[in-house]
Amino acid sequence: MNKVGIGTRVLNFLIDTFLFFWLGFIGYKIWYFYAYYYRIPFIPFYYFFYMAWFIYYLVGEGLFRSTVGKRFTYSKVVTKTGGRPAFWQVLVRSAIRLTIIDCLFIPFLDKPLHDYLSATEVVEK
Repeated sequence: MNKVGIGTRVLNFLIDTFLFFWLGFIGYKIWYFYAYYYRIPFIPFYYFFYMAWFIYYLVGEGLFRSTVGKRFTYSKVVTKTGGRPAFWQVLVRSAIRLTIIDCLFIPFLDKPLHDYLSATEVVEK
């Protein structure tokens, strides 16, 4: 099991962010249409952005052990022993990613906070 480097992780993040941004934006535009024409309550864009972010990682890593960005860089999420992560681990990973301090732990733990708290690793396929 070879752990991926920081550069690979940044590339994963950039690809995935591009995708879930557009998923959130499309959801926002659809909701805005209905809010404007049918007078339903308006919801700000950042709600859709964070929902898309959470669901994108939860579904991608929960079902496939990798997101589109990880598939592009030939990497996947595994447990410390190399097995498939449990649902609670994927749920913790997805929730911790929403915090602003997640990436600040890389210099101290040699990995982001979401990897440390969920006891998972990102490795090469």
